[in-house]
Amino acid sequence: MKKTALFSVLLTMVLQPATSWADEITVMAGNLPPMFLDGGGGREAELITAALEKCGHTVKFNIQPFTRHWESFKNGQGDAVATVPMGMPIDGTATGVYIHYQNGVSFLTDSGASYDGLPDLSGKKVIGFKGAESIIPGLADHTGSFADYREVTDQITQSRSLFGGRVDAIIGDGMLFAEYNQQLRGQSDLRFDPNQSVSFKAVFDSSPYTMAFRDAKIAADFDRCFKELEADGTVKAINTKWVDKYRDSLGSSYLGY
Repeated sequence: MKKTALFSVLLTMVLQPATSWADEITVMAGNLPPMFLDGGGGREAELITAALEKCGHTVKFNIQPFTRHWESFKNGQGDAVATVPMGMPIDGTATGVYIHYQNGVSFLTDSGASYDGLPDLSGKKVIGFKGAESIIPGLADHTGSFADYREVTDQITQSRSLFGGRVDAIIGDGMLFAEYNQQLRGQSDLRFDPNQSVSFKAVFDSSPYTMAFRDAKIAADFDRCFKELEADGTVKAINTKWVDKYRDSLGSSYLGY
């Protein structure tokens, strides 16, 4: 009887997938709401969690200021790092593309403007995110024609500037901008109406991002399970759910969702 019980235990151990033995994986992530939110939520966090959990792993996010999370990973923190631009040198094993961001132009709907390309911003006051000129192809060739152009690190400043009438347009990821707009609506004593309708035009190509894992086997797990989630519609469902949350401003311009 004892031999039979021992054989049964050993057989169970052999048949269990290797990923069931995995420890909790700490992912270094940038503070980019709504891609990552406190408590492990957010569009990007959900995609990462779904793929890793499908392979039997558990996930914890260490959220830091964007770009600092890359440096922290290089300095030995975490088991993986998120939102890595394709081709950026970084330690570990890179995965395939798992998410795209969509930069474009956001503006007040009632302005009557129609920004279908960068030339349409000529003579306009524009704010971009920090580093936009060096990141978005072709932008630097047009900013000289803008009436005014500056870049800011604090993205809620973009929302304040647009609603306050100090600028005509914002350049950046449409979903991030829409989230900061929603955050403003919960504040009091504003000198402008944060409920003004905003429109978004995706005038730039989308930006693809990968992850990097210290363990090459887990990177392979992630790629395999993410492809399975793409095939069964889970990835599309997650992306659509988050676009729907900001549909009033994103319309159908955000990655086609």
